Amino acid sequence: MATERKQAKRNGKPRPDTKMKTRSCDGDRFSPEHRDPFRSINGLPDAGEWHTLENMLPDFCGKRVLDLGCGAGWHCRYAIEHGAIACTGIDISEKMLKEAWRQNASFWTDYRQTPIEEFEYEPSAFDVVISSLALHHVDDFGNLCRKIHRCLTPGGVFVFSVEHPVYTASGTRQWITGEDGEKRHWLIDRYFDEGQREAGIPGHTPTRFHKTLTSWVNGPLSAGFTITALAEPEPGKTLLESDPGLADERRRPRILAVSAVKN
Repeated sequence: MATERKQAKRNGKPRPDTKMKTRSCDGDRFSPEHRDPFRSINGLPDAGEWHTLENMLPDFCGKRVLDLGCGAGWHCRYAIEHGAIACTGIDISEKMLKEAWRQNASFWTDYRQTPIEEFEYEPSAFDVVISSLALHHVDDFGNLCRKIHRCLTPGGVFVFSVEHPVYTASGTRQWITGEDGEKRHWLIDRYFDEGQREAGIPGHTPTRFHKTLTSWVNGPLSAGFTITALAEPEPGKTLLESDPGLADERRRPRILAVSAVKN
């Protein structure tokens, strides 16, 4: 295992997993037309929810961390820079993991290519589990919460952000515009009809699953967690100043962030 890890780091390649349950998103997510102000492609400060999510994170000093849907590895890097002794990042995208190895590799970081649902959640293997804008790609969130609870040590912390139910409900992810082209309102439809939503760029974005706010909260609670904070991040002042067009992001919630502790 150690030899394989070192070889993977030298080659800048993620360790593959043969079980690919969630649809891959290996399209060109780094091209300008696919970039998203809420995605940390170029570093955490560029992510719209980061100024809120950072305040929800625990002390990483001496902790073993698991990042679900790690993308380019920026959260792993943050954890290591803030004292974590080990960080495992998993993602289904080979291209994203190559970026993680290229930009955010370290002696204490391990990246693995595997679906979140198929990762081996060994008992008490981690002290902190984090996930940024990835878990809305998982169908059975309740079952995943039970796996996460099992893999955490007593008192372990689970912090995650997902697309807000208001944002995912209709599946269109589009504003309703008037005849003049101005954005009038955001469509909220089929809110209580949980399940798969097909929206995005075919072949480039993975399947999304809509869940109600109740489900996002009850998932951790039913698994044995105590929820310690809940937030609906909006773009920070700096991001709004750099891109005034993001002002529309304050008209409806786009992100839901939750922190919980294992009882």
